[in-house]
Amino acid sequence: MELQEPFDIELNGITYSVFPDEKDTYTIFKDGEEYVQIIKDTETSWLKLHPESGLPLFGMDEEILLIGAEISKNISE
Repeated sequence: MELQEPFDIELNGITYSVFPDEKDTYTIFKDGEEYVQIIKDTETSWLKLHPESGLPLFGMDEEILLIGAEISKNISE
């Protein structure tokens, strides 16, 4: 599988830059600054990764789920 190119998504008027890392893991930039790292958990569920440990943080985060849904749409095209 070839490495994906970074791409932008827009949610609620905010542009996020998405940089694919390893499989199902993405670094998200917001307003030009590193914002969060997320990982795909299931088909519809995404988790934020702890900034220092890199471990998944369980808990519902609406923004992370929306970003993940946009990423899913983008990579399935």
